[in-house]
Amino acid sequence: MRSGTELPTLLILACFLYTIPAKALEFGEVVDKARALAEQKYEQPPEVPGFLRDLDYREYQSIRFNPEASLWREGLSLFRVMMVPPGNFYTHTVKLNEIDATGVRPITFDKTAYSFPNDLAKRLPPDLGHAGFKLTYPLGEGTEQNQFLVFAGASYFRGVGADNSFGLSARGIALNTGLPSGEEFPSFIEFWLERPGGSSDRVRVYGLLNGPSVAGAYRFDIKPGSTTRIDVSAELFFRSDVEQPGLAPLTSMFYYGENTVRPVGEWRPQVHDSDGLLIHDAGSGEWLWRPLVNPSRLKLSYLQINRLGGFGLIQRDTAFHQFEDAEARYDLRPSAWVSPRPGWSDGEVVLVEIPTDSETNDNVVAFWKPKGGASKGEHRKLDYTLSFGGKDVAGQETGSAVNTFVGDGDRTGGGDAANAFRIIVDFAGGPLDALKPDAAVVGSASIGSGGDGAEVLEHYVEFIEADNNWRLSMLVRPGKGTDTVLRGQLLLDDKPVTEVWTYSLSEAARIRQGGS
Repeated sequence: MRSGTELPTLLILACFLYTIPAKALEFGEVVDKARALAEQKYEQPPEVPGFLRDLDYREYQSIRFNPEASLWREGLSLFRVMMVPPGNFYTHTVKLNEIDATGVRPITFDKTAYSFPNDLAKRLPPDLGHAGFKLTYPLGEGTEQNQFLVFAGASYFRGVGADNSFGLSARGIALNTGLPSGEEFPSFIEFWLERPGGSSDRVRVYGLLNGPSVAGAYRFDIKPGSTTRIDVSAELFFRSDVEQPGLAPLTSMFYYGENTVRPVGEWRPQVHDSDGLLIHDAGSGEWLWRPLVNPSRLKLSYLQINRLGGFGLIQRDTAFHQFEDAEARYDLRPSAWVSPRPGWSDGEVVLVEIPTDSETNDNVVAFWKPKGGASKGEHRKLDYTLSFGGKDVAGQETGSAVNTFVGDGDRTGGGDAANAFRIIVDFAGGPLDALKPDAAVVGSASIGSGGDGAEVLEHYVEFIEADNNWRLSMLVRPGKGTDTVLRGQLLLDDKPVTEVWTYSLSEAARIRQGGS
C-alpha cells in the first residue's frame, strides 16, 4: 500500500513524461528512409476498396469522426489529433505514428471512432487505415478545440489562422504543373506526430513522401495562432529528371472577381479563395502584385526576380459584401506566405492559371522553380517558413492595390480613345494612410516586355475620399502582343510608396468582349 506522499510524486512523474521532448525519432532517420525509397523502384500505394472510392462528395462528408476519440485527449497537451477517413478522392491510406516519451507506435484504425451513413461500417476492413489527420488547438480565449491544419490527399495540407475558414492549400512539392507532359502528384505515405508537452504551443510532424520521380523527407514545426506558422525542412531525392519542379507550392481557386467577367447567371459579386499573387524581391526591395484571373486557356507566368524575399497567394478581399456568400464565406479565406530560409538556389516564381467553369476546381498554383530543374540522382535540401493568416501575412509595409477595374476607353467616364482600355487601380495602406488628400502623389504606368505596339495614352492619380484610396487611372491601347503586361505604381518625391501592380492586357480584352 502506498503512503500518502507517493501518489503526488507519481502524478508529477507522469506529467513530466509528457512534457520532455521526445527523442524516439530524429529527422535524419526520415531522411534515410526517403533516400532508401529513391533507390528503389517506385510502387504506387494500394487503393482503398472501390465502394469507398465511389462515394460522392455528400456521402463522404456524412462520415463523421468523433472528437471524443481524438488522439492526446487524455493527456495534458493542448493539441488534439482527429483522423481523416479514406474515400471519395482520398483513394489510398497513409501510415500514421505517434511519438511520445516511451517511443514510436502506430496509430491504428478504429471504425468505432467514426459515424458512418447506412451500413457502410459493416463493409469496412478492420485494418482499413486513415487518409490523413487534422490538428486542433484552442485558438480562442477558452478551451474549445479549433481545427487549424489538415494533412490529407497526395502531398496537400491546408492551414488557417485564428480568424480564417479553410481555403487554399499548400503542398509538399509540385512536379511539371501546367506542362504538356502532364503533372505528377507525389504523396505523403507516412507521418510521425510528436506529442507536445502540456504547456507547449508548438507541435512537430515528420512526413515521408514518395512519387514516380521523387522521394522526400519533411519536418514541420508548427505554431498555431492568429497567424499559423510552419517551419518546413525538406530533403528531396530525385529518381529521374524533372523539367519543372515546384518547390513550396501553393494551390488555390479563382473563379471570377472584380477584374474579370462575371459568368452568366451568377449573382454573387466575386467567387475566389485568393485574388492575387504577391512577390517580394529582396534584392531590389520591390513588391509585385499580380491580380489572379480565370483565363480562357492555360496560362503560365514566369516571374524573374533578383533575390527572393517571399511569395504568396493572398486574399485581399475580406469584406462580406465583396462576396455576399453566407455559406462559403470567401471573405474569411486565409492567405499564405512562403519565406525562404538560407540555401535557396537561383530560380523564378511560377504562376499557373487554369481555366475553370466552377468554384469546385483549384485552378491556381504558385511555386518556386529552381534554375535548371532537377536531375536524376539529385539531392536537394529546402528550408522555409510557411504562414497562414490574414491579408497582411506577408508583413508588407508599402501601399497595396485593393481594387482593379477594367472597361472600354471610348465611353462616358472611360475616355474617347477607340480600341483602348480604361484600367483603374485603387491603392491603400502603408505610407499612403498618413498622406493628406492634396499630397503630390504621382503615378507610373508602363508596358512590359512583349508589348509589340501597346502604349499608355494617359494616366493620372486622384484621391478618392469616399474610400480613402488613391486611384491610378490609365488609358491604354493594346498592341499586337498576345500577352502584353501593364505595370503601375504610385510615387511620392520620386520614391515608390506602393507595390508594383501588373496585369495582362489580353485579360482586359476578354472583359471588353464579354469573356469570350
